[in-house]
Amino acid sequence: MSATRTRRVRRIALAVTAAVVLPLSVTACSSEDGGDGAADSQSASPAGSMPADGAQEESGDTAATDTSKPFGPGCQAVPEDGEGSFDGMADDPVATAASNNPALSTLVSAVQKAGLVDTLNSAENITVFAPTDDAFAKIPEKDLNAVLEDEKALTEILTYHVVGERLTPGDLENGSYPTLLDKKELTVSGSEGSYTVNDASKVVCGNVPTANATVYIVDTVLMPQ
Repeated sequence: MSATRTRRVRRIALAVTAAVVLPLSVTACSSEDGGDGAADSQSASPAGSMPADGAQEESGDTAATDTSKPFGPGCQAVPEDGEGSFDGMADDPVATAASNNPALSTLVSAVQKAGLVDTLNSAENITVFAPTDDAFAKIPEKDLNAVLEDEKALTEILTYHVVGERLTPGDLENGSYPTLLDKKELTVSGSEGSYTVNDASKVVCGNVPTANATVYIVDTVLMPQ
């Protein structure tokens, strides 16, 4: 990998980190000012967005999340029927299944540009951490477009989201797993339906089955070191 490409990947990683840390800092400052932290956080969220940490609903229900099936606030955006539904995705290999999910259009385009459709569809028993369109939107447009035009850098980033075994929600409770192709480590942690990858990317819809993979939809693009 060239020095220019390495600097580009690192620059994107820094941009993503800033996009994640800045809102958290603003929220913390608001809480310290004596305002209602929960209310401020809710009002600052984009319209139609869902809490990334799987917070309890307003009903006050404290029952543990059922992780034996798809779970998480982001799952509400999945169609109830058709090829893009959970039942429809379960019948297709992972790249095809993702193409039927409207929240993953940027990821699907990137996979196609990198020529990874056949690689992902033909792999057996894998786990894919799939960034949403909003996750890609955290990356500055200039940097994102540059990576989308750099097949080698794009391939390195995309394959960093794929683990060579099916991970259950139980496996996500503090573990480290090698990626499918480059054998780089991904770390996951959490419990009861609230999980984080590499201490930065939260699972917003987890345990989604496809014909050859288990998918965890995440809110931040993962960047290899």
